[in-house]
Amino acid sequence: MMKVLRTPDSCFENLPGYNYKPHYTTIKDDDGTEIRIHSIDEGPRDAEPILLMHGNPSWSYIWRKMIPGLLASGRRVIAVDLVGCGRSDKPAKKSDYTLARHVDWIQKWLLANDLNNITLVCQDWGGTIGLNVVADNPERFDRIVATNTGIPLGKGNTWLYWWLKIMKWMPLFPFDTAFRKAILNPAFTEQEYAAYHKAPFPRQKYQVGIRQFPQLITISADNPGLPQNLAAWEKLKTFEKPVITLFGNKDPVTRGMHKIFKRDIPGTKGQNHKLIEGGGHFIQEDKPDELVAEIIPFLDVK
Repeated sequence: MMKVLRTPDSCFENLPGYNYKPHYTTIKDDDGTEIRIHSIDEGPRDAEPILLMHGNPSWSYIWRKMIPGLLASGRRVIAVDLVGCGRSDKPAKKSDYTLARHVDWIQKWLLANDLNNITLVCQDWGGTIGLNVVADNPERFDRIVATNTGIPLGKGNTWLYWWLKIMKWMPLFPFDTAFRKAILNPAFTEQEYAAYHKAPFPRQKYQVGIRQFPQLITISADNPGLPQNLAAWEKLKTFEKPVITLFGNKDPVTRGMHKIFKRDIPGTKGQNHKLIEGGGHFIQEDKPDELVAEIIPFLDVK
């Protein structure tokens, strides 16, 4: 069984712009380890859910500026923390984290909460993992909003290749260069930065999951997660429910990925896709209002 770490609740007190009650679901890994997964869960319980899935190294805090606008639609809004991130439990060894496990953990969380008629809004790893879950459970999802995300299929851009090489030996996640400087919103504060950097990861040992994520990016033929991603993408090629891409035009990480969605996934046909001007990789911080404005009308698309 895995050793699992849990960031103390006290680390998440008095975060700027964030006053959401924590919700927890405990699932079991196939080896029997219990893992507690955190989510924000707001709005009517009987309403159709909007599921927000973040990327690396963020957590559900990144959706805080969008949640009020999405709640105004009358939907239930759920933002889940990936395992190893935010208020979710954090397995202690790098070898504990694989693409297959990440997908399995979120799928078990989804089934435990019995969510249906879902609108998935996913960014970065939230899409890579979330779209794998969609591929295996298409009947539970009504539509997809993909923003700065994708499923790597054995190839990557120069930025990603360098990212994998750099992160292979880094003892700490380089928050300042790989996160703080990637936020393009000039109003982003040091207090908000601390909510990402210090709150979930008060000590180095809590960062194992976010340090391992880069090694799971399937941009090489020998990556063990590649067959899973290839199989998931083949299933998504039959997904005919609505899919929209809302990418930032300043994101170097997923540049061009929106074209692959539109090329391969039937549900993208005829949708109001947008490249959002001035949106960087962490577009929820840069352009939250613009994202909400595009998502709200999409909720009525059948």
